[in-house]
Amino acid sequence: MFSLLTLTLRNSLQYVKVSLKILGRHQNMSYTVQQLANLAGVSVRTLHYYDEVGLLKPARVQSNGYRYYEETELLKLQQIMFFRELDFSLDDIRRILSSPRFDMKSALRDQKELIKLKRNRLDGLIKTIDKTIKKINKKINMKDEELYGNFSKEEMEKYTEEAKQRWGHTEAFKQSQERVKKMGKAGLNKVLEESGKLTLEIAAAMAAGQDPKSEAVQKLIARHYDSLRTFYEPNLQMYRGMAKMYVDDPRFKVNYENVATGLAEFMRDGMIYFADSQELSEK
Repeated sequence: MFSLLTLTLRNSLQYVKVSLKILGRHQNMSYTVQQLANLAGVSVRTLHYYDEVGLLKPARVQSNGYRYYEETELLKLQQIMFFRELDFSLDDIRRILSSPRFDMKSALRDQKELIKLKRNRLDGLIKTIDKTIKKINKKINMKDEELYGNFSKEEMEKYTEEAKQRWGHTEAFKQSQERVKKMGKAGLNKVLEESGKLTLEIAAAMAAGQDPKSEAVQKLIARHYDSLRTFYEPNLQMYRGMAKMYVDDPRFKVNYENVATGLAEFMRDGMIYFADSQELSEK
């Protein structure tokens, strides 16, 4: 069973590489629902269900009722399959794929890392099984903690949370959408104006040569953290993930680089230091 799982993960990683290549060239083939089911190794019933719930619509439906799928739908189905491999629910997948912030190339790279983490964890479990068998056969000594060393999913869960923020799918994202609707255009403009002023204060501190870890800058970062409550209830892990996005995600980085060169990195360093300091003070 574990060999099959390892093989599946290897195939998943290979599919990620192929997908990144496909995104760079044009494909024009059309597939019927039966052909796509055979190609992807899923049932026709599954594809019909995905259509019914709005997860995967065909490119077109002929007058005779035949569904046809093209490159866009093939790549979207692959995304669904990768997310299912990573234990995402269909509701989560639908929200992720419909998010305006979703970027397929970025998602594929994140999925590749998550699948690697899953593979490493399974490889570790295989080693634990082998060592346990040897222990039972009295061939080796094994510390008690080694019995459970590879069961933790903490690293994978942490990366998944950061990736969800990049994809625009978190409870916080949903919360912020609801609050923005309630505050109206005038309210939102006021919040954005205040946010812009705070960004300029942080940029001025950077221009004055302040260290992002300095007390003065950390007070500004604390205001930045508190300002997020306008949209949702933040936590330190989420804030740390957001800090990395300011540099790693070009769509975020450009907003700060347009204010001042190097501001994205300055914000990231200040935010991560703030999150680390707050966590230490809470212990």
